[in-house]
Amino acid sequence: MPFLKVREMTLAYDDVGPRDAPDTVVLLHGFSSNRNENWRRVGWLGAFERRRVRAIAFDLPGHGESDKPHDPAAYRIDVLTGDVIAALDALDVPSATLMGYSMGARLAPAIALARPERFDRLILGGVGGKMFDAPPPGNPMAEAMEAENIDAISDPLLRSFRMFADEQGEDRKALAAFARARSGGGYDKDARLRMPTLVVAGARDTLAGSPDDLAAEIPSGRSVTLPGCDHFSAIAHALFKAAVFDFLEETAT
Repeated sequence: MPFLKVREMTLAYDDVGPRDAPDTVVLLHGFSSNRNENWRRVGWLGAFERRRVRAIAFDLPGHGESDKPHDPAAYRIDVLTGDVIAALDALDVPSATLMGYSMGARLAPAIALARPERFDRLILGGVGGKMFDAPPPGNPMAEAMEAENIDAISDPLLRSFRMFADEQGEDRKALAAFARARSGGGYDKDARLRMPTLVVAGARDTLAGSPDDLAAEIPSGRSVTLPGCDHFSAIAHALFKAAVFDFLEETAT
């Protein structure tokens, strides 16, 4: 299992596909998930490899097999941006397509805006118009991770995330610290992304909202809605993969 060391942080990752591939895609998973669950189990890594696309999937700090500090400062967006860039430097990847799902798709625009010279395209899955919403009062996601008993969590969505974290054997204190950093925030309409961007979400994804609304605020944005999918089923959908490979082909330079 390969690991990288960045800022005294050990990151686990997978690196598939030919090293000399014309396209490299960097994959950022969702909250309480990990690279295996988000990208390998549902067929993404295999699909990229078959298409001869190099794909690099990290376990983000606090998740999977990467280090899991319990200090929210370890998960600030500027720190996470530095982690991703340092990892790409170590892997000798000067530029790439940045693809995220859910939390990973909320992190990706901020990372791309901070270092636009490193990312030529964005693919944002499991997000949409709700990226513009103000965060809820308090920090219900962190509180759900910290709850002693899952029965104390009344919100069905928060309960689903907590159950998923427990099923994956994740460190809930680290996840609570990640949530308290609020790195996976919204999208500022004034912060214009200039690279081609694909936004994909399920038609029944109430967490994301409409991908059309988000893509409309990105000058080179386009959107795809997956029929019948909610937030948790969209990631594995064949139409999601088809949309991504069509986008990569149509925006190839």
